[in-house]
Amino acid sequence: MALFKGAGVALITPFHEDGSVNYEKLTEILEEQIAEGTDAIVAVGTTGEAATLTEDEHIEVIAHTVKVVNHRIPVIAGTGSNCTATAIDLSQRAEKAGADGLLLVTPYYNKATQKGLYAHYKSIADAVSIPCILYNVPGRTGMKIEPKTMADLYYNVKNIVGVKEATGDVGATSDLMRLVDEDFLLYSGEDGIIVPLLSIGGSGVISVLSNVAPKQTAEICKKWFAGDVKGAWEEQKRALPLIHSLFMEVNPIPVKAGMNLQGKAVGGLRLPLTEMEEAHQEVLKEEMRRYGILS
Repeated sequence: MALFKGAGVALITPFHEDGSVNYEKLTEILEEQIAEGTDAIVAVGTTGEAATLTEDEHIEVIAHTVKVVNHRIPVIAGTGSNCTATAIDLSQRAEKAGADGLLLVTPYYNKATQKGLYAHYKSIADAVSIPCILYNVPGRTGMKIEPKTMADLYYNVKNIVGVKEATGDVGATSDLMRLVDEDFLLYSGEDGIIVPLLSIGGSGVISVLSNVAPKQTAEICKKWFAGDVKGAWEEQKRALPLIHSLFMEVNPIPVKAGMNLQGKAVGGLRLPLTEMEEAHQEVLKEEMRRYGILS
């Protein structure tokens, strides 16, 4: 149940001035991503401000994305929740809307034991027929999927196919890759370690950077898979200062600021997220200029 190989974008959700979803702008940025070589669209994840969209908006954004993309590249819908029943409902609705796969974040706030995590993910995956990518991001959720739990889910639940790994722990991720087979899909959830995770069997990245630099992000993966390891690493190194500036404040505050600096007019954020601090925005602006994506 392969999904994609290369650079997927963790897409922002654009808003009008009144805070409503800007579907015209969403169409525009989707077309840009496809034209610039992005390999997959990940809609309504953390970067897409899923936490402050209503459930109906959530599905409407997914459905609009599916319609615009029209099978040109895969669309993966963020449908995770700390409530298993809610995650099942969102996942089933996303599948009906035409999503090619799902991205399922670990339960947050209430957390879970590893036994609970296994039951949570199995329940969601069993309720749909499309591939599921688990999202391991303890910095956001306060808990992580242990390598053995991930491997057990992969081998025992047919449509759990991989993970978006954002622990920053390459050692633990290496241990996971020791436990699974070559069909397991490992996606970097951190733009700063795309190449290190590719080197241990990764399939690509689900990227924040790609919102402002889609062509360049895709190039890192393309060079790697073409056998140009040195070229991929050079591209990764060149992007690192910009990547750091994109995480000076909580995502997606900086990346939306960056897109607006590029003239993409994607709007603001929904509370409790607020606009990027002016001093931080100056740093971001300078790094975008240095990287060649802002004049």
